[in-house]
Amino acid sequence: MTIAGAFWRRRFSQLPPSVPRLFEAEPGTQLRGDCHWQDDPRQHPTLVLLHGLEGSSESAYMFGTAEKAWVAGFNVVRMNQRNCGGTENLTPTLYHSGRSADFRAVVLELIERDGLPEIFAAGFSMGGNLVLKMVGEFGNSTPQQVRGFAAVAPCFDLAACADALGEPRNFIYNRHFVRRLKSRMRHKARLFPKIYSANGWMQGLNGIRTVRDFDDAITAPFCGFASADDYYARSSAMHVLGAITRPTLILTAQDDPFVPFSTFANRAMRENPQIALLAPRYGGHCAFVSQEDGDERFWSEARIVGFCKQQSRLLGGGNSS
Repeated sequence: MTIAGAFWRRRFSQLPPSVPRLFEAEPGTQLRGDCHWQDDPRQHPTLVLLHGLEGSSESAYMFGTAEKAWVAGFNVVRMNQRNCGGTENLTPTLYHSGRSADFRAVVLELIERDGLPEIFAAGFSMGGNLVLKMVGEFGNSTPQQVRGFAAVAPCFDLAACADALGEPRNFIYNRHFVRRLKSRMRHKARLFPKIYSANGWMQGLNGIRTVRDFDDAITAPFCGFASADDYYARSSAMHVLGAITRPTLILTAQDDPFVPFSTFANRAMRENPQIALLAPRYGGHCAFVSQEDGDERFWSEARIVGFCKQQSRLLGGGNSS
């Protein structure tokens, strides 16, 4: 199902063209969002979407969720992580699973600059970890405009997910990610040769075989971590799940090939009344292709939009207090 979901041909005829926008994550770093605004944005809730590892705002699940949300009455912002979606020139740095502050900056800008009254955020896989990490870090200081969150197949235990991805049965997925990561790193080095000058890493790139290898050799040293293990420990959202104070929907499949279902036994998550977990037996990784037609064909997308609509006061759901 993971492969079927990735290659399923889809059309998004109900989604209007997007308007690109740059958000400042920090000095010298911008993120591009592809925005779909309703006629009067301040009268509608807004859903911010965040893709997974080596995805972009152009990923099919981003378009599919955006279209359903737009039809339901939401503004939609399809965000790119640093360097994704052809934005490598917008920052000298690399993206990684701990950069939750990037999307905190996006959410705060939409509130403070745009005056948007209701903000929701949803992330997929790596993006799910970032969204959960962001909301956990907000904790009791979560802005009142922030109404809820959703995470699909979130990799909130990064070490467990990296180890699962490296298993022989997942060689197709592992090879895909490693090939993309290496290609992006070579391109980044051409754009910023002074930062990524020869120090031995380029020569060792061909020897990298797994995502964990890549994180040990590239992500950790260039992003301020001591090792892949240090990176995973400091960037996993599992440490802040207990601090989430807004309604949060987590969707995962028990047969996900590289997000182990055992990680969802997390006690802090299970004991937090703000978190609801939906875990069907089948669904693959961020696929959830249903036998139903229409909006239900891609089950998780429909669940995200339904959940956010239920929490939105502007759309008639939520708490009126």
